[in-house]
Amino acid sequence: MLVELKAKSQVTIPKDIVNSMELNQGDQFEVTEENGKIILVPVAICSEQVIKSLKAEINEIKESIKNGNQPVFDSVDSLFEELDKQ
Repeated sequence: MLVELKAKSQVTIPKDIVNSMELNQGDQFEVTEENGKIILVPVAICSEQVIKSLKAEINEIKESIKNGNQPVFDSVDSLFEELDKQ
């Protein structure tokens, strides 16, 4: 599928790709070049507050695991099996 480079270095992503990836106006992308290819990767932007909260939660879980108070699962499937029991 061909697209044309427009003024201000703009290209239009074909509608079928936008729809299949459920992209929306205002979505942001990481843009890189790799071996002569332009790669667009959709990204989600989180506030610093959300990231700090997640880091704190992860640190609490790590401490629980270290102290033997947090169950450790061999696989994601076993985790979901345990969650389904609750």
